[in-house]
Amino acid sequence: MRIQEAGVADRDAVIALWRAAGLTRPWNDPVADFDRAVGRAGSTILLLRDGDTFLGTAMVGEDGHRGWVYYLAVAESARGQGHGRALMAAAEAWLRARGCPKLQLMVRDGDDAAIGFYRALGLEVQPVVTLGRFLH
Repeated sequence: MRIQEAGVADRDAVIALWRAAGLTRPWNDPVADFDRAVGRAGSTILLLRDGDTFLGTAMVGEDGHRGWVYYLAVAESARGQGHGRALMAAAEAWLRARGCPKLQLMVRDGDDAAIGFYRALGLEVQPVVTLGRFLH
């Protein structure tokens, strides 16, 4: 097994995994998200592979102050084997290598399983409110 950065040729397989993991939403275009992350200095998508098989992904990026993780997904058949933990460690290493002082991520309200997973990795619920608006 290996973790590597995604390339343009990985787009369809990555998005299929995101969809199978229930991470996509109608208001977020996963193709555009993939394209914005791959090949840019401040972001990437990390892939966990076993041979030619995709086992998981993590989109990671930094804005000069905080690092962010999105689309952490592990194939259903490969869950419970430490792959999510390995992807998070790789995301943290990617951010540390760029001097990023803090990692953050967002979990949809009510996703208690995801919150439990991240808490087990030492992340803490932050006392903030996230505000946003669509720009398109």
